[in-house]
Amino acid sequence: MPDSSQVQPAAFNCEGGLVLNRSTFLMQPGEALELENFEPDIEGGYRRINGHRKYVNHIVPQTSVSSEKILMVANFANKVLAARGEKIFSSASTELASKIASATGMTGSGTITVDSTTGFSSSGTLQINDEIFTYTGITASAFTGVTRATSSTTAALHAVDDVVSESWTERDASRTNASKYKFERFNFDGNDKIIVVDGVNAPTVFNTSIAATDVSTSSVAGSKFVAAYRNHMFYAGKSTTSAELVFSEPFDEDGFDSSDGAGSIKVDDTIVGLKVFRDSLFIFCANRIFKLTGTSLANFSIEPVTRNIGCVNGDTIQEFAGDLIFLGPDGLRTVAATARIGDTELGTITRNVQSIFDENIRDATLFESVVIADKTQYRIFFTKDGQGVNITRGIACVRRADNFEFSEIRGIKPSATDTLVIEGNVVVLHGDFSGFIHRQESGNTFDGVAILARYRSPDLSFGDTGIRKHMQRVIINYKPESAIDADLLIRYDNEASDSVRPAPYPLDSSKVAAQFGTAVFSTVSSAAQFVFGGPSQPLVRQAVEGSGFSVALRINDGGETAPYSLKGFQLEYQVGARR
Repeated sequence: MPDSSQVQPAAFNCEGGLVLNRSTFLMQPGEALELENFEPDIEGGYRRINGHRKYVNHIVPQTSVSSEKILMVANFANKVLAARGEKIFSSASTELASKIASATGMTGSGTITVDSTTGFSSSGTLQINDEIFTYTGITASAFTGVTRATSSTTAALHAVDDVVSESWTERDASRTNASKYKFERFNFDGNDKIIVVDGVNAPTVFNTSIAATDVSTSSVAGSKFVAAYRNHMFYAGKSTTSAELVFSEPFDEDGFDSSDGAGSIKVDDTIVGLKVFRDSLFIFCANRIFKLTGTSLANFSIEPVTRNIGCVNGDTIQEFAGDLIFLGPDGLRTVAATARIGDTELGTITRNVQSIFDENIRDATLFESVVIADKTQYRIFFTKDGQGVNITRGIACVRRADNFEFSEIRGIKPSATDTLVIEGNVVVLHGDFSGFIHRQESGNTFDGVAILARYRSPDLSFGDTGIRKHMQRVIINYKPESAIDADLLIRYDNEASDSVRPAPYPLDSSKVAAQFGTAVFSTVSSAAQFVFGGPSQPLVRQAVEGSGFSVALRINDGGETAPYSLKGFQLEYQVGARR
């Protein structure tokens, strides 16, 4: 065997993301053959993603059957609006709670005496255990005008110190046959509002008090899409006029007198989505894309962006990385690239993961997307009714430098989404298929379920597939945010059935830098304790065994610890005989 002086190093950064369209021989070492629940990090490396947790612990009340999924979630006026079935509900931005002070009267309606009603609305909805109540008034220590067992729940006996918490408050129950909601936040007159359309009923406007007012004009009833542009409200998507835009008078979402500036515009394709971007209103159709410019009825002008590429689903359209991104029939595209290159295949940015898009564009029944602006990340989710959450697929797309990098997300199955930046903080919400609202980028689990994360490198031959390599050591450079609960696996020769498969090597977290506020100095004696003054990006040196003509690295993470970033690897090996 060669001596230690003949050990050869090979180092690479983790960059390039998931690549599925090239031979492993042509992949760069830092790219990934598997990258699940890791995300390309704009600061470098691959970061284990954050989890999500329930926004509030209460389910959005059902209106007919237990399987009703969330049809809309929208962050507005420090509240969350959620649609389930034929009703729209609201919840406060934080969950309020008190405790029952006396069980008297809890077997009937009337008054609920509690420790305090501080912070609660003067009327609203409460939940105690599984029972939902409405109330019409409060005192300092009681809810009055209580009606029990609402929202199809059952009256029950509750005890002293049972938690009384704010529940979802019904805001609009006048809808019928709604299947999917769209919304637009706007401000025409100095007052924040949100308008909701559902493809069947009249558009509904909510003010900051969450009072609902229907748009009275029948010509826009049944609109599927809505956008506020140049102080006009644009409506589209009626089943009878699927290629027509109707716009309101300026500064009035419910005014449609043509003499006061209202009107309509037709295109020659079915509209599937609207999005305001910079100084234009983009009109996405099934086979074409248009943009509307101008400021009023007098000078509104429409022109084609492309007549050869359309949008598969309007819920995929997002402003991202200084452009508009959307799902075309051949994968994700940006408007700028599609317009610039004349609709050639070069406009598709997802060539590296095209196989995932080909499968899911064909088979998915629902598409959802969000943007996490502080990570320059776009997420698209392909969901199917009846499909288990663990096998639901999503793609994270990150703009890093001049390139788009991708990874796969498993374990998130949204039925509706919303993203809003509030005081500099990105709030990402999704509703699920069982009636709950979740906040993404929160916690270290998927609502209590461990996040299964996997990374696999290409099969590395170091330039010569005919020379055997005797592996000596793997050095991992990572950036921790806490301790790590993951395993390193070494796999040889494309993981052939007869290749050596060493047992997993647990990653050593003894060098994780202490986080003030979480680590306790001099109280832990184990080797896994935090070390004050440790490096922020430590190197884990792991002696390994085995040999092969090619080698691949795997990281498997099934824990519930905080995220961390894999920055890069160095492999040390000795050269063996040629086969």
